[in-house]
Amino acid sequence: MAPVTGGGSERTPLLPGGGGHNSGALRGSSPFGVDPEQLTDMLDPKDPEKLLDLGGPDQICKALLVDPKVGLKQREQVGTSAGHHAEPFQARREVFGRNTLPEAHAVTFLQLLIAAYNDRTLIMLTIASVVSLAVGVYDDMLGSHKNDEVKVGWVEGAAISLAVVVVCFTNAINDYQKEKQFQKLNAKKEDRTVKTLRDGNEVEIGVQEINVGDILLIEPGDIIPVDGVYLGGHNMTCDESSATGESDAIKKGLASDGRDPFILSGAKVLEGVGSMVVVAVGPRSFYGKIMMAMRQGQASETPLQRKLDVLAEQIAKYGMSAAILLLMTLTIKYLVRCALAPEFPPFSIMFSHFVSIIIESITVVVVAVPEGLPMAVTISLAYATTKMLKDGNLVRQLAACETMGGATVVCTDKTGTLTQNLMTVVRGVVADVELTSRAEAQAFFKTLPKDVQSLLLESIAINSTAFEGPDDQGHIEFIGSKSECALLGFGKVCGLDYRSVRADNKPARVYPFSSEKKTMTTIIPVVGESDQFRVHAKGASEIILRSCTKYMDKDGKCVDIDQTVRNELLRRISMFANNALRTFALAYKVIDGAELGLCSDDEAPLSDLIWIGVMGIQDPLRPGVHQAVEDCHRAGVIVRMITGDNIETARAIARDAGILTKGGQAITGPQWRKMTPEQQHAILPRLQVMARSSPLDKQIMVERLQERHEVVAMTGDGTNDSPALKLADVGFSMGIAGTEVAKEASDIILMDDDFKSIVKALRWGRAVNDSVRKFLQFQLTVNITAVLLTFISSVFSSDGQSALTAVQLLWVNMIMDTLAALALATEGPTDMVLDRPPQQRHSALITFEMWRMILGQALFQVVINLLLLNYGLEIFHLPVTKQGVAVLRTMVFNSFVFLQVFNQINCRRIQPNEFNVFANIHNDTGFLLVQVFIVASQWLIITYGGIAFSTVPLNGMQWTGTLFIGMLSLPVGLAIRMLPDLSACFGLESANSPAQQHLPEVSTARMRIEASVKDVQRAVKFFGAIRNAQQTSRAGKIDDSVSHNFLEEDPCRSPTRTSTLPSGLTTAAPTVPVSASSSWTKVKAAVNNNSLNNNKD
Repeated sequence: MAPVTGGGSERTPLLPGGGGHNSGALRGSSPFGVDPEQLTDMLDPKDPEKLLDLGGPDQICKALLVDPKVGLKQREQVGTSAGHHAEPFQARREVFGRNTLPEAHAVTFLQLLIAAYNDRTLIMLTIASVVSLAVGVYDDMLGSHKNDEVKVGWVEGAAISLAVVVVCFTNAINDYQKEKQFQKLNAKKEDRTVKTLRDGNEVEIGVQEINVGDILLIEPGDIIPVDGVYLGGHNMTCDESSATGESDAIKKGLASDGRDPFILSGAKVLEGVGSMVVVAVGPRSFYGKIMMAMRQGQASETPLQRKLDVLAEQIAKYGMSAAILLLMTLTIKYLVRCALAPEFPPFSIMFSHFVSIIIESITVVVVAVPEGLPMAVTISLAYATTKMLKDGNLVRQLAACETMGGATVVCTDKTGTLTQNLMTVVRGVVADVELTSRAEAQAFFKTLPKDVQSLLLESIAINSTAFEGPDDQGHIEFIGSKSECALLGFGKVCGLDYRSVRADNKPARVYPFSSEKKTMTTIIPVVGESDQFRVHAKGASEIILRSCTKYMDKDGKCVDIDQTVRNELLRRISMFANNALRTFALAYKVIDGAELGLCSDDEAPLSDLIWIGVMGIQDPLRPGVHQAVEDCHRAGVIVRMITGDNIETARAIARDAGILTKGGQAITGPQWRKMTPEQQHAILPRLQVMARSSPLDKQIMVERLQERHEVVAMTGDGTNDSPALKLADVGFSMGIAGTEVAKEASDIILMDDDFKSIVKALRWGRAVNDSVRKFLQFQLTVNITAVLLTFISSVFSSDGQSALTAVQLLWVNMIMDTLAALALATEGPTDMVLDRPPQQRHSALITFEMWRMILGQALFQVVINLLLLNYGLEIFHLPVTKQGVAVLRTMVFNSFVFLQVFNQINCRRIQPNEFNVFANIHNDTGFLLVQVFIVASQWLIITYGGIAFSTVPLNGMQWTGTLFIGMLSLPVGLAIRMLPDLSACFGLESANSPAQQHLPEVSTARMRIEASVKDVQRAVKFFGAIRNAQQTSRAGKIDDSVSHNFLEEDPCRSPTRTSTLPSGLTTAAPTVPVSASSSWTKVKAAVNNNSLNNNKD
């Protein structure tokens, strides 16, 4: 037998290090007949000969002390002495380990602190502060100030160094908190459950609770969390590309059959069902080795972060240019002043002055460089993702959070997303007996013939993967596909014990449910008859009915299905569907062993089936879904429902949810696939529902929408949905009903499978984009103001002194970077974010309204501060003394800070129609706390920070005056908002312009109007057709009468005589009967022609 290696002939390990554990010491004391190293050696590389050396799967199970049919015992006490009780599985875990990886080496706070300091500007500032400190100490001790009582020369250098330390610590603390939040999200991401056998029962356990020796039950869509050896199953195929790099799907089976018996962790189950015995967990598993060799790195930057990085770099260049120009100007000015002085100053004084100029120039760079922009995105995303988790959204890709803010289309599933996924059988028709309500289930079942009863229960029990077990709260309920759970629940009411039926009927073949085929088939041996097998099929009603040639009547006899019966069955299916019920058909047939041998592994034998019946399953809409859909429409987001149900059910549910509106269109997946790309593009603007869809239909839908420059959010729960989820701009998978493959392919996991959570994600996405724009508007205002004020005041002052000192500027820099990011980037979404269309994908970050506010506020702040510098002594009646100048400069500094505080309030609203900047401020706790912190810190700086910050204490009137000056920012902001929109004059994008807003090609309002117009046109044509038919009929009768009279006339009468009645006579209309054979036929033809024309439209 050729060795099975799963994609390579050379038996070389895919990963270095083997098991990585010394197991020699375990062999003597272990109660198990095999050690971990022996088990892992046969997996990497895959070596079926080593498997055979160990005796094959059965002997491995014996060595691991597990019965493949029973599984491990829940309270296993292997290896414990009599009378001594240990924790379950303790000995097993001591030998083979737990299915958890050692905690990753987290980034320490010190490393984050070093990374925060690793900034060229901060390093330059540190060097300058050290030089300033050295010069100041020298000046105090040996220079011109050696005889002063108070030595203050060291203060500026020390203050700048302290400010650098504060900036570094603040950034490091933010990064540390962000890392902690993302670690929690990643831990949540890896939390999932698997099905396993314990004490002979199927149970769900967390992946961390899996032990070596557990019997795992595998279904399509599972991602295998541990390594194992195949025990049995049907048509099981895995994708192991994530582990081996092989893109081809690998069929799993027994080594004796020449198939690959090894199932590696990380493999994705594409189809089939099966079971395996676990042989390696945690760091010894294949996936564990990969994770240990390559721990998860830092999260990549989001598109918005990259866009802001480019903007920050451009702003930094302008800031650097301004700093260089300031350095050159002040240096030349000081040298000229020294040259014109009567006596040239000593070198120590000149050197000290040059150091001050350099520090001031570097500080301008610090202020100008908007390093807070990327940090604002990080804080906003970290805050949003944490809050979104509480709203039922687990964000796997950070970029998806901001992308969702610009979503223009949401393509959603029906089951579980729009509906509650609490399915129950409420209607049905079996053997011509009808079930009319859920309460009548037992009475309905008793009226069925005995043969039909047994067939129905057998079909429900056998042809299903659902099972009964405890939920998270410990309540016993059915677990698995909700449709199968509904059928098993119906069977339980009718007295079905599904466990005993399954135990008595072991499947010979299983064809699991497939999204493409929409059927599931199980073949079992017929009890009591040799070489006979019964094929049980269930699935989409129309598909099963097409495969049926007979049905069971009320007497339990098989009768041929003629066209009349087929039409009646289709009518029943349509009736259930129009009542928003999901229909499932059940059918069967009997084959012999020869036919079973001819059955392929891929295609179930679905020809010549016998119809058992159809069940109508009710799945009510989730509360609030209709309002959520309305919210999407209000936000300019089109909602499209893509479901596997038939067209009638899909229309009914979509209408109830508000998705299918008047004028909207609904089609089926097969119709969609038959269309050319041009036809698909033509129907897309009005397409709202797609029924009987396949995963390929979803994929094509995403492609066509993206070709129309739409930002597409797509939901999916199945394995085959993963390509569409990957292709969509934002992929939503189902946390409850979704397969692991779908979750892996998605960007956001809906933890509650609820459509309302998608709307919450939309709100948070828009809030993130708004928060970043708010911060951007604020920071650019402070940047421009601080740089201009520093430059102008330094150049035009007599002593070259800036309005704000270097230490004061560093405090301002902290306000506009870290604190403003915390204040403006943590506001939650409001209802107003849904009152506007989504933004265009490539819209400008800064709109005309933002530029207007930035430049207007910057101009106002520069002017007010320069006026204070030049006329402040007179305005506030301060003495023209050194003390008076110190008070004035303190008031200028205080006014500048208060201008920024109130400008932050201005920046809470950036949309052109948002005039109330205080809206919802009482709920914006983070913003209020930051403002309180800034004001409190400013009071401490003014009152007690005199030496470091070059300030003096202010009295109450002076505080009031500076507070009033700061408050002027609010009315100025209101006045700027009321200026006209001149964006076209400056070539900028207005917030309401098409360059910023994405408007749907055909809105729901327009569709309603067009549909109403067409209704009126149909009515006019209908009544016109009736009128024309009546006229034609009447004219025909009159013509017949004239002809008859003419023929009956006396031949002696003149042959030239003709009727005097006009050909278009209408006066006799009320008295002439309408001919059904002529007029109504013409009416029907006219209306049909009208309908065809409308369909073409």
